[in-house]
Amino acid sequence: MRTTVTLDPDTELAIRARMQREGISFKRALNETIRDGLRRTGEPEAVITPTHHMGRPYVDLDKALALAAGLEDDEISRKLARGA
Repeated sequence: MRTTVTLDPDTELAIRARMQREGISFKRALNETIRDGLRRTGEPEAVITPTHHMGRPYVDLDKALALAAGLEDDEISRKLARGA
C-alpha cells in the first residue's frame, strides 16, 4: 500500500541510521521498525532498582516536617535580627 507518512526529525534519523547500519532501503527499514514495535505487546519488563542500607537516620524522620519548620523559623529569626 502506498501512503504518505510525516516523520518527526528524531524518527527519521533513527530510520536512516537503521538503513545505514543494516544496508537496507528506507521502505524496508521503516516497515521492519513498525513490525518490531507491533510485536512488543503485553506487559513491559520489570525494572529492578537496587536498595542499600544507609544506616540509622540522624533525626527522627517521622518528625521531618517539624524539623524543617523549626530550621526555617530559625533562619527567619536570624534575618530579622540582621535587619535583612
